[in-house]
Amino acid sequence: MYFLLACLTPLYFGALISYRLFFHPLRNYPGPALAAITDSYEAYYNVIKDGALVAKLEALHRQHGPIVRIGPNTLHFNDKHAYHDIYTYGTTLTKEPEFYLGVSAHGTQTSVSFCDPQEAKERRALLGPLFSRKAVMELEYTVQKKIDKLVTVLADNHKSEKSAVAMDVAFRACTIDLITSYCFAESTNVLEVPNFAHYIMPVLQLIFTNVWSQRHFPLISSLANSAPQKLVLWLFPDFRVYAELTGRYERQINRIMKDPDSASTAEHKTVFHHLLDSRDQKPLSQQSLVHEAFTLVGAGTETTASACTVGTYHALKDGSIRQRLFEELRDAWLDADRPMSYAALEKLPYLTAFIKETLRFSIGVIHPLPRVTGPETPMIGGVKIPKGTVVEMSQLFLHMNPDVFPNPYNFNPDRWLVEDTTDMMLDLVPFSKGPRIWCVYFGSVLPMLKCPPVWESRSLAWCELYLIFGNIFRRLDMKLVVTEDTYVSPISIVIDDEGFNLT
Repeated sequence: MYFLLACLTPLYFGALISYRLFFHPLRNYPGPALAAITDSYEAYYNVIKDGALVAKLEALHRQHGPIVRIGPNTLHFNDKHAYHDIYTYGTTLTKEPEFYLGVSAHGTQTSVSFCDPQEAKERRALLGPLFSRKAVMELEYTVQKKIDKLVTVLADNHKSEKSAVAMDVAFRACTIDLITSYCFAESTNVLEVPNFAHYIMPVLQLIFTNVWSQRHFPLISSLANSAPQKLVLWLFPDFRVYAELTGRYERQINRIMKDPDSASTAEHKTVFHHLLDSRDQKPLSQQSLVHEAFTLVGAGTETTASACTVGTYHALKDGSIRQRLFEELRDAWLDADRPMSYAALEKLPYLTAFIKETLRFSIGVIHPLPRVTGPETPMIGGVKIPKGTVVEMSQLFLHMNPDVFPNPYNFNPDRWLVEDTTDMMLDLVPFSKGPRIWCVYFGSVLPMLKCPPVWESRSLAWCELYLIFGNIFRRLDMKLVVTEDTYVSPISIVIDDEGFNLT
């Protein structure tokens, strides 16, 4: 028996390799032979090369053209029309389960991990009201309160090069306080801790740095979720934070379940109130509610903090950008001691242009988001793709397309101040787009096709960006400090005792 298996195994793999190279429906598409043979090609660049897949894709497209086979059954595109076919107009495509269940292995019952379009639609319907423009405007005071705290901490504690602070850490502290306060009416209060040294911060970083291992080896997360908690904590001490947050969310959920009218006594209606308001739908399980909570915390922390870091860096690197931001804010915001509303800030043309350029450089999810073609899928980028093929395209290829964004690697807010920005707006997709946008937190971008201002106003993320950038560039005088460890601390700042005194 064993001898037979030993003989048949190489025959099986040999036949599989031959099929994938010479007989597979995608055999005529160019790409590395190794990628055509095994999905481990992607895993190698994500795990061993530390997330370098997109950089490799750029090189492959330069070599092979607009369509590259990067897996036995996967095609990656570098064609703006193909992107919109896949993500905007491709209603006959579905999420690729292996990818989404992998990156969401810690919480498989969320709007991100749902691959069934109906399930995702129902969950978005429950979450949507929490992130509508009306809801955001009603809870603007919650956002402003946390940003006021950030400004105060920076102004009081970081006034010299010796006390310079890494702004990626500061922004992450602010955004996690924002999203937890906004969604749960219970803030983590990271901003209250000196130097933002809250125990949750390194754990959040660990989660994001381990995302590729989780994506390609989801069994590890599944075992951690199912194993006895004492064993998991003994093996992985950092898991303690996850366990504590799980307990906090479970207790909050239980209180709401016991008292459905508790929204009237809470600071404001929480995400759990919205999710439990399922009406005719099947009630959500406690586990599903907890999973969605963690997804919102992750999405609402890292992506916005990253955008703030990128934008601040470029503004401080180019003094003319910083000065123009300050002058526009100063002229519109006469009394810096009184808050300026989100609705007023979004009317400022240069600030708006700066935020759009920031989002062009700071992509929420740079990794391509895979979709699976169906029997009724139309042509993608003018090409008919076989049914069951995984198709994808990274947003980076849209944002750095020189045909739409001349000199794409130059950070230039002025590109958004021209009379007609239709093509650029169509291809500005920092948080993906279409009916299955990866996270409701950022709002649907479909309305932008007809009315850009509506799109810009739909999400909490946009509100945060306007308020954070508006406040720090109006109320603080910052300068860039070069540090030895630029990877960990890409931006450090010093706050001038005399305040911002540009004239």
